[in-house]
Amino acid sequence: MHDPNLLTAEGVDLIDLSIGLEDGVASEPEPPTIDHFGHEAGADRLAENLQAMGHDVDGEDFPGGMGLAWEDLEVIPHAGTHMDAPWHYGPEVDGEPAKTIDEVPLEWCRGSAVVLDFRWMDPGEEISVPDLEKALAELEHDLSPGEIVLIQTGADELWGTPEYLTQFPGMSAAGTKFLVEQGVRVIGTDAYGFDKPFTAMGERYAETGDESELWPAHFAGREVEYCQIEKMANLDALPRKTDVPIVAFPISIEDASGGWVRPVAFVEERESEGET
Repeated sequence: MHDPNLLTAEGVDLIDLSIGLEDGVASEPEPPTIDHFGHEAGADRLAENLQAMGHDVDGEDFPGGMGLAWEDLEVIPHAGTHMDAPWHYGPEVDGEPAKTIDEVPLEWCRGSAVVLDFRWMDPGEEISVPDLEKALAELEHDLSPGEIVLIQTGADELWGTPEYLTQFPGMSAAGTKFLVEQGVRVIGTDAYGFDKPFTAMGERYAETGDESELWPAHFAGREVEYCQIEKMANLDALPRKTDVPIVAFPISIEDASGGWVRPVAFVEERESEGET
């Protein structure tokens, strides 16, 4: 086991496991729109606010003619690295009301992470229970309640390209239930989605007419309660695969199905430098 006090210890490296919001990026089907206002424009906008209050102020009256820079964003809460709440999957979980993102307990969102490597799988494949058991056995690790499981597909290397949307394996319904039934409340992936790609789901549904081909891992959340983090990154920067202290608190959005999150891992400096 590693030092449980890494969150406050000196000599600790922070590893950012997130992808931020980017204007018009090709890896988002609904990319954010970000309008930037520079300092001169900021002075004019601030002056307009004061003028609306009856004050005679112009943008050029600010020091150097500069005010405050800011941005206007048009973005869905499922853009960039984000956490899906149980409400995202359906209105109920096992007959009980599903939690929205502002109702997700913070205790679920911090703990020790386990990284399971599925970079060997082909895009469009489903990660099964035997696949998960094999990955855990290779790590000689038994899951404990409260651990956070991170699914590594390597898809984050494609971020910024259209291929990011299609080149990854996804979780199966049975695999999702398997993890949650062992006490896991949060499961993350470095891929665009938690399920197999939209194209793979559509093709399989068209071939079979089987509704279970449509978002099976998501809809497993109607039976077992969990949150998933999508579009993570930099899992290959972690110095180990188990006992990784991590915090991943989502932004609170009233009654929302998800919220942006910036997962951060805490590791000893000597480990991040390769001295294990």
